[in-house]
Amino acid sequence: MDKTNYLQDLNEIKNIMNRSTRFMSLSGLSGILAGLYALIGAFLAKNILNNFLDPSKRRLLPKYGNLQTEFLVIAFVVAILSIITAYFLSKQKAKKQGVKIWDNTTKRLLFHFLVPLVTGGILSLQMIHFGFYGFIAPMTLIFYGLSIVNASKYTIGNVKYLGFAEIILGLIAMQYIGYGIYFWAIGFGVFHIIYGTIMYFTIEKEQI
Repeated sequence: MDKTNYLQDLNEIKNIMNRSTRFMSLSGLSGILAGLYALIGAFLAKNILNNFLDPSKRRLLPKYGNLQTEFLVIAFVVAILSIITAYFLSKQKAKKQGVKIWDNTTKRLLFHFLVPLVTGGILSLQMIHFGFYGFIAPMTLIFYGLSIVNASKYTIGNVKYLGFAEIILGLIAMQYIGYGIYFWAIGFGVFHIIYGTIMYFTIEKEQI
């Protein structure tokens, strides 16, 4: 009996320490939904590209002419939807856990996540400006993966494996320039759905 109580006390102390140093309110469901948003975005982008390349639809060139802008709009919408979804689901999870969603740990998490992400975003915009479109998908995947790995020490530890997977996929995409949409769909879509599902049915189910 004393041994059982002792183990329970140790687990409680461990949980308290984790909550004070790590953001534990990440939602697996938000990862799944973000992946679905990305797949829809990739489908729309591919459809726009097909219409642009189809000779029978050349008369629609003004509509599909500015591919850069249309792709950026799709990426922006997907990103905003993912952020909003992650915020509300994480806020809901934090409320159930009885913790604050915004504290010093959250600030550290965001800082370490945003530094590589913003750097990669600026670099990608410069590549667009100079016409190096083929490198956009690999670079965004690599820097997104670096952002996850960099921030993983302030949240659920195994999220770093998602980051490593994104980095590896980005490096592979460097060898297949011209297939960026497919790699985007895999990295931001399929990988998020897989990780979100694993997270939901392992970590979150145990917390319910």
